[in-house]
Amino acid sequence: MSHPSRRRAVAARCAAVAALLTAPCLVSGALAAPAAATTGAAALVDFNGDGYADLAVSAPGGTVSGIPEAGYISVVYGSSAGIDTAHPKLITRATAGVPGDVAEYDSFGRTTAARDLDGDGYTDLVVGDFAAPTVLWGSAKGLTTATALPAPAYTLAAGDINGDGHADLLTNANGGLEVRYGPFSRAGVPASTETLPFGEGDEPQAITVGDMTGDGADDIVTTHGFEEMQGKSRFWAGGKDGLSHTFKTTGYYTVGGIIADVDKDGYGDFLALQTDQVSEDRDYEAGAIRVVYGSASGPSTRTAKITQETPGVPGVSEEGDHDLNSGDQFGYSLAAGDVTGDGYPDIAVGVPGEDIGSVREAGAVVLLKGGAAGLTGKGAQAFHQSTSGVPGISEKGDYFGRSVLLGDVNANNRADLAVATPYEDGTYADSGAVWVVRGSKSGLTTTNITSFGPRALGAPQKEARFGDSFAR
Repeated sequence: MSHPSRRRAVAARCAAVAALLTAPCLVSGALAAPAAATTGAAALVDFNGDGYADLAVSAPGGTVSGIPEAGYISVVYGSSAGIDTAHPKLITRATAGVPGDVAEYDSFGRTTAARDLDGDGYTDLVVGDFAAPTVLWGSAKGLTTATALPAPAYTLAAGDINGDGHADLLTNANGGLEVRYGPFSRAGVPASTETLPFGEGDEPQAITVGDMTGDGADDIVTTHGFEEMQGKSRFWAGGKDGLSHTFKTTGYYTVGGIIADVDKDGYGDFLALQTDQVSEDRDYEAGAIRVVYGSASGPSTRTAKITQETPGVPGVSEEGDHDLNSGDQFGYSLAAGDVTGDGYPDIAVGVPGEDIGSVREAGAVVLLKGGAAGLTGKGAQAFHQSTSGVPGISEKGDYFGRSVLLGDVNANNRADLAVATPYEDGTYADSGAVWVVRGSKSGLTTTNITSFGPRALGAPQKEARFGDSFAR
């Protein structure tokens, strides 16, 4: 899936930090756990409180102060005209006020979570790397001050687990899942903390947050696996007393995921990439989304499986050949938001291994529309760099759609799609790029698409992997 030299370099990095990882590295296109997501009508990420959704774009491979793979975050603010690329903010360990030192292979921004932790009305951004996480505090001027948080955090997610109206932070570190309950002080101290211990090799790879039970408190679904074996995902109920210490399985082997009430019945539904128990060949799979519908008790017995063979879904399910080419990986990345303004969350599906004509692994995104019947292929749309009106050219190994996010950047009550290809080549290989596609009453539209890479934002370019993930 990657160029040979890139595969060797990534493999070496993975070996160097293997003791720290809780999810597999992306080696030769192997599927790392997608970033966890929050509930379907996703919380507005608005760092400056102006009502427009903002983007925080991770570039974990970015060179900072001459140090390779130190990593950085680019913040691009929303506006009435859409995403504002003329006034970006670059945040690194070298930024004034950000604690910690720039270090090789730290990959600042490799994991993120965005929520209003201190309750002041501005979204805050928690940024993780292989050192201690940092919280960047929102304000009327955007992200301006920062505080170091205690202990490493290899996975980050946020929500309101006890339903008290204050944002809580979930981290996976030191063999357990830690819930840090809000509100937080500006010193980064939570109101209280609890930890769910896990056995060695059983730690969550990814944490998905959202209210499946409809009680006003967020629940979580965790993904588990060890070496080439994948475990069934687990549901943990939130409530007024905090997170339950017992779980029930969703019944399926899944990776990452999101929670969104796609049929508007009051219960969040869990959607994730479904895989097999033996997951070593996951990067060659065609891909499939498993929908587990919510109920008052959490995951219900009502489920659905959606692939590119589902009626109405564009494309054809294609597996890789276990030699040179990846599979489509339909569902590698997922995001939820109301694109059409009809009140139902729609689902953006990344298909980064999709071949476009004869161009291998160019990548694509499919939009599935929510409705009273749940998630189906009816009215689905597909986009890639060869779609008329989409800037750029489909190229081998771009993996367009590896990261996706839905957010209303121009505040017109219709979510817009941010889609990234971190392996897009610019002046340098693998510099990365992002496209923002507008939402409309009929779905996504190619009118007024904005595309940008690190060069346009004045950010480091060389092998930055800009767009590796979006904060949510």
